[in-house]
Amino acid sequence: MNDEKAIVVFSGGQDSTTCLFWALQHFKEVEAVTFNYNQRHSLEIECASKIAKELGVLHHILDMSLLNQLAPNALTRMDIKVEDGVDGGLPSTFVPGRNLLFLSFAAVLASQVGAKHVVTGVCETDFSGYPDCRDVFIKSLNVTLNLSMVTQFVIHTPLMWLNKAETWKLADDLHALDFVREKTLTCYNGIISDGCGECPSCKLRQRGLDEYLKSRKEF
Repeated sequence: MNDEKAIVVFSGGQDSTTCLFWALQHFKEVEAVTFNYNQRHSLEIECASKIAKELGVLHHILDMSLLNQLAPNALTRMDIKVEDGVDGGLPSTFVPGRNLLFLSFAAVLASQVGAKHVVTGVCETDFSGYPDCRDVFIKSLNVTLNLSMVTQFVIHTPLMWLNKAETWKLADDLHALDFVREKTLTCYNGIISDGCGECPSCKLRQRGLDEYLKSRKEF
């Protein structure tokens, strides 16, 4: 098991791309894994592949289409509207078990390629109430994975306690602000860069960027 090697769970979005740059700074060897679960926009996978290629990162794409069958939601069905949660409920974009499965399969891949570290962009500060983005879940899963395999992993969550403005600052500190802004896909409507400006993901992303750029000017 290589202490200097990491696998990044990579969607090609703002958060995971920032995490990819973070991993490249912290580990000697980095590979990325993207999961194809017949998500709303296949462009997401194309975007991830282009970014990985440009950064010279070995990119794995794993078939997770069963998740699409088991968890119909706004990210897997075009006929389900992207909507915020009502009365404290989860938004229509929540995919049950997604991070549980993604991180478990990422760990299996890590064991095969000899990587000790798994990096993911989950965040408890600026999230939509997803239970599988919580720090307690990540810590619990890390223990479970280590009990389930011969190898011992460390799951890293560089964004866990950052809001979106602070995530943009991290990208800037990593000299990747323009790259992340121009080449990532966060939009639920499948528009690269600043996106559609209307979906919840775009609004959160833009609000964080505006806040960060404003604070940067003040200093």
